[in-house]
Amino acid sequence: MTLLRVATYNIHKGVQGIGPRRRLEIHNLGHAVEQLDADIVCLQEVRKMHRKESEYFTQWPEMPQADFLAPEGYTAIYQTNAHTRHGEHGNAMLTRWPVVGHQHEDMSDHRFEQRGLLHSEVLVHGRAVHVVVLHLGLIKASRVRQLDQVARFIEREIPADAPLVVAGDFNDWGTLVQKALGAAGLTSFGAQRVATFPSRLPVVQLDYVFARGLQPLGLEVPRGRIWGRMSDHLPLIAEFDLPLEA
Repeated sequence: MTLLRVATYNIHKGVQGIGPRRRLEIHNLGHAVEQLDADIVCLQEVRKMHRKESEYFTQWPEMPQADFLAPEGYTAIYQTNAHTRHGEHGNAMLTRWPVVGHQHEDMSDHRFEQRGLLHSEVLVHGRAVHVVVLHLGLIKASRVRQLDQVARFIEREIPADAPLVVAGDFNDWGTLVQKALGAAGLTSFGAQRVATFPSRLPVVQLDYVFARGLQPLGLEVPRGRIWGRMSDHLPLIAEFDLPLEA
């Protein structure tokens, strides 16, 4: 068995709280990502830079958050989704395996929400595994259109026989995502649900890991007070068996 451990985590731009009471959590998140011990880490709400926050926090990292969070030996892939007045943020993928290539596709459905899709190809024991990182919109109608776009992207860009992981913050706690990605040939963990939001008292699951060509083994969410402080989401960790090519 070739174990593939995949984590997805919305890090809330490395900052928690509002106004003068907000606190920098990016350093704690760095330790947390390392503790996840995942082969592939899919991150959402990752800042490349933010002039205002870097001036406010004296310990703001000099490097982009994706590079800062990558454990030693990992490769960090980042693509911007949203440009704001003081900076930008987007999705990232960290992996301990070699990265063959990556691309980005804009998924913005209206001018008030800038969204994107990050696609990477990773070589695990010499086998190509495709990874798609998502952060869908807050409006249901937008999510419906974005999921249609994801299905078209997969059909167009990813070989039908290639192992595929689609992970991220889907902003949906119903059955929309399961039905849409199920129609595209991806499966999750059946009826098993684990709440990931809000982190201090999780009641709904917004974060998912779907796969094609991989055998699901287990699903877990880290518990403990510290995990409720670092972001408004909890990380989700999925384990799979990656079949070796004949």
